[in-house]
Amino acid sequence: MSFAIFADAPQYARARWLWLRALGLIFFSAFYSLLSQTHGLIGPNGLLPAPKLLWLDASDLLLDVLVWLGMAASIAIVFDVFPRAAIAVAFVCFLAFVMAAQDFSGYQSDGMLLEAALLSLFLGRKDRAPSRAAVFMLQWLWFRIYFESGVVKILSGEPQWRNLTAMDKYYENGPLPTWIGWYVQQWPHGFHAFTAALTLVAELLVAWLVFFPKKSRLIAFCIVTPLQVGIILTANYAFLNYLVLALGFFLVECGGKAAALKAATASPHSKVIFPILFITSIAAFMFPNFPTVRLLAPFRIANGYGLFAVMTRARYEIEFQGTRDGKTWIAYPFRYKPQDPRKPPGIYAPYQPRFEWNLWFASLGTWRDNPWVLSTEARLLENEPSVLRLFAGNPFAAAPPTAVRAVQWQYWFTTREERRKTGAWWRREYLGDYAPAVTRPSGGSGP
Repeated sequence: MSFAIFADAPQYARARWLWLRALGLIFFSAFYSLLSQTHGLIGPNGLLPAPKLLWLDASDLLLDVLVWLGMAASIAIVFDVFPRAAIAVAFVCFLAFVMAAQDFSGYQSDGMLLEAALLSLFLGRKDRAPSRAAVFMLQWLWFRIYFESGVVKILSGEPQWRNLTAMDKYYENGPLPTWIGWYVQQWPHGFHAFTAALTLVAELLVAWLVFFPKKSRLIAFCIVTPLQVGIILTANYAFLNYLVLALGFFLVECGGKAAALKAATASPHSKVIFPILFITSIAAFMFPNFPTVRLLAPFRIANGYGLFAVMTRARYEIEFQGTRDGKTWIAYPFRYKPQDPRKPPGIYAPYQPRFEWNLWFASLGTWRDNPWVLSTEARLLENEPSVLRLFAGNPFAAAPPTAVRAVQWQYWFTTREERRKTGAWWRREYLGDYAPAVTRPSGGSGP
């Protein structure tokens, strides 16, 4: 990595301004999503044991302070109030949650946000031209997200990418589909084959234009921006696509008044940190046991990426049900996941319901691989308020159930004809128990 890159880049001043506004909003969405979830996920009475947080014993109060402090820092970023300090605070707060949340924070989007925030600390003051090195590293992050995702699609041997059928059921089988996705899936195979091919071309070829002159980067921006907007409208991937979309600002150079800014002074820290991050980010994808990869892995600041390497073949949904008499089982209603076939799937991103998101992943495996599913049953048996807030309601508000079980359904989007006849967006088939039921001992007060 040449030290010539550590120069000022006045043409990116407007891109920096737009990016930092977007970064603040994305951070705000991430912290706001945690307000009603954190206690149920990892609090003292949550689904997973709460580890130490910021080297202190985790408590509901500390979790609240973490989230509210992160939200305040996010707002400060948006309004350009001590932006570098605000980014640092938001970074630390979000990193603390990610390290504590365990199974509920193992998403590539979390790593993207942390990596992007760290690099943004070095963009420089608003009265100085942006650091060219920081701009390059953010462009490098944008490139890796695309290119590495394309590479894993090829290396995985997934036949659906090779025969261009990967998008035929994509809109139906993702974690949280949208009603727009229902309509798009009704379109003919030719359209889906085209979008599958376009995805591969964008990830494997177009992404390289970031390293070419200005007009080439503008072409890349014009191609990938509609692609990200389409994903946002048809799927709920939390803040992931908003982040990738906003990183695209650094593909577009703007001159004008920005060119008059004073040159930035290269930070000595960046001259040390950036080469390490650059090398580690390559190694994270190719050599996962590389020393710096293992050293930095807990901090999620130099990640390997690879989205949709293998396409999901079917949609399974886990549903929690309770009973008082052992005969009539009543479902706990979800806030966002498909459940009622007649309820249209909504658009929720960048909000991320991590509990429901994880249930989608759990449905592709077994309860033994996801022991927190049994923890959910046990907490529901206790009518635990923090866990019940993860649901849309409590059918046993008057008195707790005597047993709770997790069952599994398979879901499909209805066809146009089926929806015209029934008004349903989904059709589903009951598959049976997903996990063993948890039962209250006779005459006892707990599971």
